[in-house]
Amino acid sequence: MRMTRTFLDNLTERNALTKQRILELCIKFGNYSLADLGKELNISVPTITKLVGELIDDGWLEDLGKLGSSGGRRPSIYGLNPDAGYFAGVDIERNHVNITVMDFKGQTLAYHEDVPFSLLNTEESCQKLCDLIRKTFEKDGLDFSKLLECGMDLTGRVNTHSGYSFTYFISEDKPLSAILENNLGVPVNIDNDSRAMTFGEYMCGSVNGKKNILFINASWGLGMGIILEGELFYGKSGFSGEVGHFPMLENNLICRCGKVGCLETGASGSALQRIVNEKLSQGQSSILSEKFEKEKEVVLNDILNALKEEDVVVIEAMEEIGINLGKGIAGLINVFNPELIVIGGKLIVGGDHLMLPVRASVKKHSLNLVSRDTTIKFSRLGRKAGSVGSCMLARSRFLGLM
Repeated sequence: MRMTRTFLDNLTERNALTKQRILELCIKFGNYSLADLGKELNISVPTITKLVGELIDDGWLEDLGKLGSSGGRRPSIYGLNPDAGYFAGVDIERNHVNITVMDFKGQTLAYHEDVPFSLLNTEESCQKLCDLIRKTFEKDGLDFSKLLECGMDLTGRVNTHSGYSFTYFISEDKPLSAILENNLGVPVNIDNDSRAMTFGEYMCGSVNGKKNILFINASWGLGMGIILEGELFYGKSGFSGEVGHFPMLENNLICRCGKVGCLETGASGSALQRIVNEKLSQGQSSILSEKFEKEKEVVLNDILNALKEEDVVVIEAMEEIGINLGKGIAGLINVFNPELIVIGGKLIVGGDHLMLPVRASVKKHSLNLVSRDTTIKFSRLGRKAGSVGSCMLARSRFLGLM
């Protein structure tokens, strides 16, 4: 039996808002005693006891037993009930998807990486994607009827509130989210891939309580997610974070957006592929040379695999990417003065070959007084960031927290 939202359908009622706040506190800070909840919300213990009891009866919270203490009466503690339901997160990349399923508490129940699939601008393709999600539940022995909401992230411009993707645009009359909801039979929300990765890292990764962070998604393209004072920043139309299309390079290269000199043309997976192929066409020796001579091109995965083998041509190309990316990050530091910048996406397999030139370029181009308080690190979640973030976004939207 699929759990309904119950009190969440009437958030104008005072007790419903308090219950929502209780769940939000448990998501952000873990388990609570009744006394601590009452203190946090400035509500009497009898009222908190009643509301927590109702949340337990409805299946959202569970009694975790007595809290250990050195003396005196030990209080009971309460936390999210993992069995309240599931959330699915689908990270849609160019030719495959990554899928995560989490329980209500945010614990990962299943993760599948690089599942072959290409989303097309057709309703039939959406149906196939939904069938793939159902098969994932079946394969992992998970009850699909317990799925509360599904989050999906896609590249490009996505309007989360309207449900339209302008990369996968099927119909003016039918938002992509609505088409997916009809096929899947549960609420579906869509978001930009960089924003989903940002939220995943913020909730489950390397942020460690910091509230002003930038997440750089260095994959085939170049995107960014922004968290200001602990909240995802969307911008007026939901299109914030298009750092890859900042016009800052004098290379006369036409970007896929149609403009010239965008940062993405010199600091992305597509840029890395172009640079390596140019070097190979000039006759530079590489473990990729034989493949290039046969096929006249090597693709990004070939290049990243060669990087693991310490191929000199690829290392030089990655360092060029790092210099350009660092120049862009320096500008972001000067504008935002963030506590933390996290670099994620496919290119982080470059390790120090990417990070060292990034840091050198940041030091060269940023204001020292501004940049000295900013930490730059790689994503802890790696390839999981998008699907984990989509799960977390699905839970937050299900509970009306976003």
